[in-house]
Amino acid sequence: MNALQPWHIIVLVLVVVLLFGAKRLPDAARSIGKSMKIFKAETKDLTGDNKASHEDSEPAETRHLPQATVPPATAPVNSDQQVADLQRQLDELKKQQAAAPVEQAQKNAS
Repeated sequence: MNALQPWHIIVLVLVVVLLFGAKRLPDAARSIGKSMKIFKAETKDLTGDNKASHEDSEPAETRHLPQATVPPATAPVNSDQQVADLQRQLDELKKQQAAAPVEQAQKNAS
């Protein structure tokens, strides 16, 4: 009597499509699939499966890259130079951002 009938499913699908839109549904399904894959890999890891198969099944987004090591003799010299270069680039970007609204206003005015 209260069983789920085929027309119930059709109405439910139509409501979901109307609420979320047909363009968002594939993205949502993809993200749910990725989440399920990660969840499955983590549960396998908890049950004690070998670690090599876990690394292969883990998505590339969650893998950690090894950190690069800098020789200690050249680290202070290079880091000072890098800090100076980064500061200079930051100053240039700030100047560009400050000039951008003025240029945009001039383009809009003409």
